[in-house]
Amino acid sequence: MNQTGLIGFFLFLTLVAVISIFKTRKVKLNTTAAYFMGNRSLGFWMVGTSLFLTNISCNQFIGENEFVYTNDMSVMAWGMSSILAMLIVAEFFLPVYLKMGAVTTPDFLEQRFGKGMKRIVSLIFLASYLVSLIPTVLYGSAVALNGIFHIDTALGISYFSAIWILVVLVGIIGCCYTVLGGLRAITVSDLVQGLGMLIGGFLLLWFSLQYLGDGSVLHGIEKITGSEKEHLNAIGGANDPIPFGTLFTGMFLINLYYWGMEQYIVQQVLASKSLSQGQKGISLACVGKLISPLLLNVPGLIAVHLYPDITNTATVFPKLVSDVLPSLLTGFMAAIVFGAAISTFNAGLNSSGTLFIMNLYKPWRKAAASDKELVRTGRIFQVTITVLAMCFSPFILYFDGGFYHYIQKISSFFSVPVFTVMIIGLLTKRVPELAAKVGLVFFIVMYGISQFVVDTGLNYLHVLAILFAVSVMLMLLIGKLRPMPVAYVAKNMAVVNMRPWRARYWFFAALLVLMAGMFLLFSEYGLAA
Repeated sequence: MNQTGLIGFFLFLTLVAVISIFKTRKVKLNTTAAYFMGNRSLGFWMVGTSLFLTNISCNQFIGENEFVYTNDMSVMAWGMSSILAMLIVAEFFLPVYLKMGAVTTPDFLEQRFGKGMKRIVSLIFLASYLVSLIPTVLYGSAVALNGIFHIDTALGISYFSAIWILVVLVGIIGCCYTVLGGLRAITVSDLVQGLGMLIGGFLLLWFSLQYLGDGSVLHGIEKITGSEKEHLNAIGGANDPIPFGTLFTGMFLINLYYWGMEQYIVQQVLASKSLSQGQKGISLACVGKLISPLLLNVPGLIAVHLYPDITNTATVFPKLVSDVLPSLLTGFMAAIVFGAAISTFNAGLNSSGTLFIMNLYKPWRKAAASDKELVRTGRIFQVTITVLAMCFSPFILYFDGGFYHYIQKISSFFSVPVFTVMIIGLLTKRVPELAAKVGLVFFIVMYGISQFVVDTGLNYLHVLAILFAVSVMLMLLIGKLRPMPVAYVAKNMAVVNMRPWRARYWFFAALLVLMAGMFLLFSEYGLAA
């Protein structure tokens, strides 16, 4: 085990913890607004870095670099195309949520369709976090840490046992952060982690290229751009795992759902102090997405040349970190990866508590529940979710198809069906609750059949787009036959300043041009020529 690396690991984590405690020492967590929403006091720096760090976790470090190693750069499309979705959210979705004073995204469904729909979607979110989000974050961080520090070898135990031990360790630390610090502590730590990730990412690239180029960074760049060019292509073909056409079908729908409706993501923006700060924060997160391939994809390209015969491809990223960085920086990089995992884990856990308390427990208790009771119950629920996820997480190791495949397949069960209902609610005024329930059930059942019963021969992202279109038509048909007697009218219950960011369109346009430029760079007209 790398003892110097462990020192660097714990030093950086201690620094983040000390800064978080110092900046939040005067914050009282005895109300739900303070515990779950940070008193709606976040500026754009906190919103942007928290959004970016919440999205970037060990799942991406492990899964995307593994995908580049085994396939090509087409996995980059998830991050790049999300920029368009994020800007749509900033312009159209965020004003709606803030105007109605939403705490959770299902709050909109309650206003639009009724309490029943809010409860159903809240349960779907919770199921998604328990089955998909929290276990995969724990598993991904365990794989990364074991790959860097070789815990299994140091302790003389099996790989599975090492993963289990690390899952429990990450779960306990992450749970303590959330339960003791609330959303404000999470966002402060994200700000420090974001700076660390930027520094660590460039250090990893420098040392990796130097290692590959036998001491010369330029020689290393020449190697990854001069051979194995098929790995440099981000424009996936029709038979590739991620065809380029899916950017305009299922991938676009998933990204729009993720950035505009996924509770653990949107909650970061709902806590902003104004609409303008929220829009700036989303734009800052888009800048992070533009540079994220340097950390999430390029190491996989370098590994193609360094390790042509890896059997466990999930270890590509941690092996690279362990081999190329000096001992102290190895620990620093491990702390960044660990921090990214904790950030996503904390966001998921905080949102789980918010959904359970605000959408299920509080309505059940009605006026009988005080803020103190709600916060206490939320903490108990978060601890319970953590324990369940820790028990399930290590077994992802045995999932057929790989880690990244597990994430995308399972999350799709929950994402686009909810998006379909939300988008109908946003764009129509008379479609009733019955249509929303029928559409939701139809989508989930048909997607399950298409993935596990009938082989359609289509990429699952195309299947999602087809089911989206059919479900929308089904809901519109029910709305035509049995419309709501009174059209829906949004209520103005804003608790923050609703003035938008004046310069946003110039920044939005620049971000879209840079997004297109990244696709051009990693294509047959660019580096893959």
